[in-house]
Amino acid sequence: MRVVIVTESFPPEVNGVAHSVLRTAEHLVRRGHQPLVVTPAPARGAECPPESFGSAGAAAIPVVRIPSMPLPGYPQVRIALPSRQLAAAVAGHRPDIVHLASPFVLGARGMQVAARLGVPAVAVYQTDLAGYAHAYRAGRGLGEAAAWRRIRAVHRAAARTLAPSTPAAQDLTAHGVPRVQLWPRGVDSVRFHPRHRDEALHRALAPGGEVLVGYVGRLAPEKRVDLLAAASALPGVRVVIVGDGPTAPGLKASMPGAVFLGRRTGEELARCFATLDVFVHTGPLETFCQTIQEAMASGVPVIGPAAGGPLDLVGHHRTGLLVPPRDGAAVARAVAELAADPARRAAYGRAGRAEVTARTWEAVGDLLLRHYAEVLAEHRGVPVGSLAPLLSPAVAGVVASTDGAVSTAGGAGIGAAAGGEAAGSALPEELPA
Repeated sequence: MRVVIVTESFPPEVNGVAHSVLRTAEHLVRRGHQPLVVTPAPARGAECPPESFGSAGAAAIPVVRIPSMPLPGYPQVRIALPSRQLAAAVAGHRPDIVHLASPFVLGARGMQVAARLGVPAVAVYQTDLAGYAHAYRAGRGLGEAAAWRRIRAVHRAAARTLAPSTPAAQDLTAHGVPRVQLWPRGVDSVRFHPRHRDEALHRALAPGGEVLVGYVGRLAPEKRVDLLAAASALPGVRVVIVGDGPTAPGLKASMPGAVFLGRRTGEELARCFATLDVFVHTGPLETFCQTIQEAMASGVPVIGPAAGGPLDLVGHHRTGLLVPPRDGAAVARAVAELAADPARRAAYGRAGRAEVTARTWEAVGDLLLRHYAEVLAEHRGVPVGSLAPLLSPAVAGVVASTDGAVSTAGGAGIGAAAGGEAAGSALPEELPA
């Protein structure tokens, strides 16, 4: 199968969209398919091959990088400029299907190209752009409405929209986006593993034996890392922040007792995760929240907002705690609760690890191929089983043994769709007051 992936972000950028696109492209290559990635070019001086991407020993993934400019006020985000390269790249690859990752600017143009070529497109919803517009106060509400108009316009033109979590799928449907189905994210439970816990690192970060409470991710307004300020003042607690971004200076000023490690990747990142005693994610606008899965795979109990993707991921009072979103005092109470109970932290960590080990990128990648097969079958007006030659034996077997139905909005939870136990998406009956 020939697939063009048009994405708003790709390595060397470090974020959820870039990571999931890379893992998707790698899976397509492993399954014998031919992906092409089209993405905005990074800032000058960024270390990346201009025409391919791939780890050592793996087949290179061809990449077309479109000229771009930094997003005003947030230069880490690149916006693709209008360019004929996009249409030429898509047409030249002769795709069976076009995959639009978090489409907004480049993805919207990719949808237009796919429509002109008569190629079906799958749009993957991954970023709460409407929520971001509100967080950045774009037009005092007008930005949020404009963002939803843009989202609807792009996703209505897609043959299928894939949402990463049940709340995200429900939000899309409520805002008029049709044909929404579920496609979660995988986690590398070998890379993120409790065995990477480093007691020497723990002593260095918490020389007084404090409980290490960590956040991992971008430091930006929508992430609301400022909500950790009250927790950072708790006795016996040391807050550790891993990541960088535009709000870093203000956060350092408001949390003088916290440790800011900057950006970490690879084995160093896995060691940071596993060395934490508690992981906290504060952002209320997550459509999924990959770092929660990575913390769970690392055997670390989690605290997250009772909103969006974390509702599918965090088992309240089982793998961690859900707290009211945008409530720093509630975050502090949840941190204090777990900091005082090592046995409970260990139990939550074990339960979280057990829950995510089946959510492999391989399982999630094969589910995506199943979505592709169904979209192609609908486009060509043929039974999905007739497309078995385009699929790997594993995916063809799944398609042949089912009626072709894939989890839809409001259906199976995130874990069930990826081969694990569903955490459920309903708001827990009791949250820490």
